[in-house]
Amino acid sequence: MASNTSEIKAVATNIITGFLGVGKTSAILHLLKSKPAEERWAVLVNEFGEIGVDASMIEGRYSQSQGVFIKEVPGGCMCCAAGLPMQIALNQLLSRARPDRLLIEPTGLGHPKEVLQVLSANYNRETLSLEKTVTLVDARNLVDKRYTQHDTFNQQIAVADIVIGNKLDLYQADEQATLQAYVQVHGQPHTQVVFCQNAAIPLSLLAGPTLTKWSKSSHQHTQSVSQPMASQVAIPDSGFIKAVNSGEGFNSIGWRFSASRVFSYSQLFECLTGVSAQRMKAVFITDNGVFGYNLSADVLTELALDDCLESRIEIIDGCVDEGLEEKLLACIEDQTLA
Repeated sequence: MASNTSEIKAVATNIITGFLGVGKTSAILHLLKSKPAEERWAVLVNEFGEIGVDASMIEGRYSQSQGVFIKEVPGGCMCCAAGLPMQIALNQLLSRARPDRLLIEPTGLGHPKEVLQVLSANYNRETLSLEKTVTLVDARNLVDKRYTQHDTFNQQIAVADIVIGNKLDLYQADEQATLQAYVQVHGQPHTQVVFCQNAAIPLSLLAGPTLTKWSKSSHQHTQSVSQPMASQVAIPDSGFIKAVNSGEGFNSIGWRFSASRVFSYSQLFECLTGVSAQRMKAVFITDNGVFGYNLSADVLTELALDDCLESRIEIIDGCVDEGLEEKLLACIEDQTLA
């Protein structure tokens, strides 16, 4: 680890990527369990929606006192506007954390080639040492054209040094072989395929320089960085703020709620179990404690957290349910919001 006065150089850096709901945040939480106690790690999280939940999920389990530092880039692919949002966030995170290792989680709908281009640019070459790029894949999705015909899904495999076939316990007999064959076609010659369940990636897989080679992408972004994100503005007197976003064939809707708004645990759980979406992530302050929620195609999971600054929820789908706001407000014990 660098001292507070020394130059930050050659920080071991891994990209942990994968499509919506495949287990990227779970993988990072698992890797943090294996972090050597004497090391400082930084995590740069990119989210499709403007609200941002993943950073709160990680911060609810790990703190700076444990050597874990988190920074979030919400609102779409962080390489937008020539990588400016990403570079600003990266500089701030590295300056604060001075880490031994940096983990970067792009949004499941982001463009990993462009992220790699920003990370390998001249101004980052001495600061960062790019190690293995890890892509998580659920092999069961290879029969679904929404994945196999989506450019981002295939790009995530194309940039991978290691493809992780996650959720192995849910596979049918031939699905491991199907993923291996798919990677042979869409991956690089050196790409390794490893299988696991519950996103339990061994720390040893991260070590070693990336061998990924890529050509400069023609993908262009027009997103402005002058407008503050919903995750950055003060919550109004109403006690909550809503944000929507769209791109790559998906839409997102999300809300932030003031910490003074305490949710009924039982009512909230009933509400969230009724959500039907490609992806849902949330952290809530309830009358029974603080919890994180994660909905993918399989199941709604709940995780007890130590704390969070406020309640947040983000939903990603082809068509989002505007009526969920009323249902969420009905779960708040203090009904002054209703």
